[in-house]
Amino acid sequence: MFKHILVPTDGSPLSEGTVARAVSFAKDAGARITFFYAQPDFPMPIYGEGALIDPTTPEQFAKSAEEEARKILGKAKAVADSEGVAADTDTLVNEVPYEAVIDAAKRHGCDLIFMASHGRRGIAGLLLGSETQKVLTHSNIPVLVYR
Repeated sequence: MFKHILVPTDGSPLSEGTVARAVSFAKDAGARITFFYAQPDFPMPIYGEGALIDPTTPEQFAKSAEEEARKILGKAKAVADSEGVAADTDTLVNEVPYEAVIDAAKRHGCDLIFMASHGRRGIAGLLLGSETQKVLTHSNIPVLVYR
């Protein structure tokens, strides 16, 4: 049924568990995976009374984010490789993660997005928002949420 699955990951323990489950799902389905990491954009400094000065340059930030992406995606790909599941990796800088996830799924021709959910409800869910919820409401590609 599904042949190419996008698996967004951020390296968190929840996300690592989702990577393992997605690999198992892909293996059973005979699908391949593209692991995706949405890199944060350089935060714009806020100046004014009491503002903190961050000595990090945009270039240093980008290099650090790229290294983090490589580490997280390498770990995810190793899980797929160990199970014999074909997998690629992709990363993109985008300050709006849910848009980056949907864009990656489209660019790679994925027919399913397999992602984690923190399961926040009530006020916490409303205030903190959820990238998973945003992907669910904005994507026309099926989304499987693993909790």
